[in-house]
Amino acid sequence: MEGCEHRGWLDRGKMLSFCPANQRRLIVSNNAAWFLFSKKTTLANTDGARRMESPRRRGHRHAKDRQEQLARGVSVVQHGVSALMQLAHMMDEEFVLAADKIASMRGNLIVCGIGKAGLIGRKIAATFSSTGTRSHFLHPSEALHGDLGCVGPNDVVLVLSNSGTSQEIVDLLPHLSRRASSMIAVTSKINSPLAQAADITLVIPNCPEACRLNLAPTTSTLAMLALGDALAMLVCENKEFGQEDFAELHPGGALGLRLASVDELMRPLDECRVCHQDSSIRQMLVETARPGRRTGAVMVENDQHVLVGIFTDSDLTRFLGKHVQADLDSPLHAVMTCEFSAICAGAKLSEAIEILSQRRISELPVVNQFDQAIGLIDITDLIGLEPNLGAMDHTAARRIDHDAPPASLRIFGSTL
Repeated sequence: MEGCEHRGWLDRGKMLSFCPANQRRLIVSNNAAWFLFSKKTTLANTDGARRMESPRRRGHRHAKDRQEQLARGVSVVQHGVSALMQLAHMMDEEFVLAADKIASMRGNLIVCGIGKAGLIGRKIAATFSSTGTRSHFLHPSEALHGDLGCVGPNDVVLVLSNSGTSQEIVDLLPHLSRRASSMIAVTSKINSPLAQAADITLVIPNCPEACRLNLAPTTSTLAMLALGDALAMLVCENKEFGQEDFAELHPGGALGLRLASVDELMRPLDECRVCHQDSSIRQMLVETARPGRRTGAVMVENDQHVLVGIFTDSDLTRFLGKHVQADLDSPLHAVMTCEFSAICAGAKLSEAIEILSQRRISELPVVNQFDQAIGLIDITDLIGLEPNLGAMDHTAARRIDHDAPPASLRIFGSTL
C-alpha cells in the first residue's frame, strides 16, 4: 500500500468506504472491523461523511538555524552558571547552621517538596542516604493523608519551594512544625510563609527561569540541587564519612566493585596453582595441572606455607627457550622469581588495580599477616569487571614517581 497508513477500530453498526478502490483493505472480526487506510480516505457512517487527514503536530515551526539553536542552548547553561555564582555569594552562616543541625540530629532527614522542587528533593534525599545520613522524601499531598506519620520528634525536615507559597506546602507547615525537631527551608522568598515558619532559611537567588516564558522551573531547581549537594557533602565530611562507610552503602555496580575487598574477588587458594619450593619444574607442571581457567602463575611456598616466590607462565616460556629438556628437573627455588609484589588481605580492589597498573604485572598474590598465600588476583578476572583498567595504566604510570604505593602492598625478596 502506498503512502502513510492509519489504523483503527470501527463498530459493526458503522459503514466504511475507501477510496481509491485499489487500496481497500478490511479485516472483519467477531464484533468489530479492523481497518487500514491510506493517507487520505473518506469515512462514511450514519452521522455523515468527514475527511480524515494524517495527524500533524500543532504549532509546529520550521527548525531554526543550527547555530542559533546552539547559541540558545549555550545561553541557558550560562544563565544557570550565573545563578550558581550568585548562590555561592549568598551563602552565609545559616548554611553552616543547617549542616550542623542535620549532622547532629538523632533521627532522620525528611525532605519535602512539590512539583519540580519535589523531584529535586528526591535526589537530595538519595544523596544524603548514600553518604551516611538516613533520609526520606515526603510528598506534601500524601503527608496530609497519612504519610505525616513518618515524621518523628527527632527528625529534621528540609522543605524546598521556590516561591514558599505553594498551597500544599503551606497547608503542611503547622503539622511539620509540631512533629519535627527542626525545619530548614530552601526558598527564594525570605518573607514567604515557608521562610517565616522555618527555624533556618537558606535563600536561593530570585533569578528569572531559563525558560523564555519564565515559567518552567530551571534556574530555581538548579540552585536547589546545588545547595542540597553542598549540604550533603558538608554533612558527610562533618560526620567523617570514609571510604569504608561508602563501600558499606554501595555494594553494587562499578563503584561498589572498586571499593570491595580483594578477599571478595580473588581466586581462593583451592583454585590457585601452589607448589613447594623444592618441587621440580616437571613435578610442578603435573601437580598444578587443572581443567578450566587457570591462573597465569604458580605461587611457591616453603615448609611453613610462607610465600617465597612466584613462577609465571612467562617465566616458563623464557626457561624453555633457554634450556634443554633435562633442566625440567631443576627445583623451583632455583628458577622462581624471588622479588615480587603481593597485597595484604582486606585491601580494597582499587588498591590491587593500582598495583597491577603501576607495576605492569598480571598476577598479584593475596597474603595474610603471616605472609601465607590465601588467594590470587589475576588481571584476566578484572578486565570484565573494570573496563577502564587499560585506560588507567597511563595515568597510574604518571603517578609512580609522585605517589607513595598503597599501604597494602607487600614486596617480597627486596633488599631495600
